[in-house]
Amino acid sequence: MSNKLHVAAFVIGAVAIAASTGTASAQCGRASWYALTSKTASGERMNPAAMTAAHRSLAFGTKIKVVNKANGKSVVVRINDRGPFVKGRVLDLSKAAAQKLGFIRSGHTPVCMAKVG
Repeated sequence: MSNKLHVAAFVIGAVAIAASTGTASAQCGRASWYALTSKTASGERMNPAAMTAAHRSLAFGTKIKVVNKANGKSVVVRINDRGPFVKGRVLDLSKAAAQKLGFIRSGHTPVCMAKVG
């Protein structure tokens, strides 16, 4: 399956999940990455090698599947921090998650995400 078809299938699936659960769990926008070693808003130490992310409102511990719309790569991350605090961004990912999604060099990318589990 081509990357564009994979992304389209994920977005359609995420919208279907959101509709069936009655929640707005599907969201698209821009994501960036960060690699601090300070404490996160949840109280745990930020680990750049972990599959974690910051989101403004999702509960800590929520797992989400994130798809890079530019290349179709995906990863599941756990929310453990708050942010991003940059206009137009919906997610801050750990360095490891950004690496798996393939956007370390650019620093940010368009993504779609949906809750899993």
